[in-house]
Amino acid sequence: MTAWNLYRHRNSDGSSKDWAIRSNPDGSITTRWGKTASCLPGVSNRSGVRQFDIEKQKQAKGYVFVAEVDIDGDGNVLFPGKNLPATQPQSPDPASEPTPPVDALYWTIDCRAKRTVRVELGIEVRRLIGVIQSLSDQQSKPEQDWDGWQQWIDVTLIAEVFELSGQIKSVHGVLPWLFLLALKANGFKGVDIDIATESARDLSVDLKVEQDVLVFFGTDLDSIRDTAEVLGLLKPRLNLAAAMSDTDDCWF
Repeated sequence: MTAWNLYRHRNSDGSSKDWAIRSNPDGSITTRWGKTASCLPGVSNRSGVRQFDIEKQKQAKGYVFVAEVDIDGDGNVLFPGKNLPATQPQSPDPASEPTPPVDALYWTIDCRAKRTVRVELGIEVRRLIGVIQSLSDQQSKPEQDWDGWQQWIDVTLIAEVFELSGQIKSVHGVLPWLFLLALKANGFKGVDIDIATESARDLSVDLKVEQDVLVFFGTDLDSIRDTAEVLGLLKPRLNLAAAMSDTDDCWF
């Protein structure tokens, strides 16, 4: 049997569910899931995503690492060397531990939308990238190019279902993050986009509450406001001077 990383999510009603993941020799990953028990019946194989990124997203959704376990072909879970059932109490809640500093953002997309939505997604991806390219021409270039731009173009060009994951580091600049937030804010049905910090905190599309991420990129809300407004992440501020000048001819 191959080693798996086992995670557990506790629901508000006291029940819990488990999720496990392993990497395969061919580069794909396999996941298993189900209610907390000695057997996890659900199984899925994926390609094009990284185990590390998927685990980060699960942690962001409240899953807590339990242990490295063995799982046989029937989904039976075994704790190596202990022969303990999968319902063994979980380790202490890591939420009580100090939050580690942000070293990167981790993102995943799971696109299972209908073809019409996938086509719309591809159109929006290319539109946003075009807008961002025009904006980046007016700004200083990041220390390192983000390979996600080409990845997004490639996977959406054929309008098929897909899964993709990756990282955004501070050297990539703030634009890749804003791009993903703009896509997430669109709310395409059947398209799940998740972005999390190194400490597994799931990020929202509300820039005003993500000050620590802005600091991570060495910027602030005022500095990116114009870009965020163009991408639809912030409402344009009313220019009172311009508004008053437009009404000058209306006074008697």
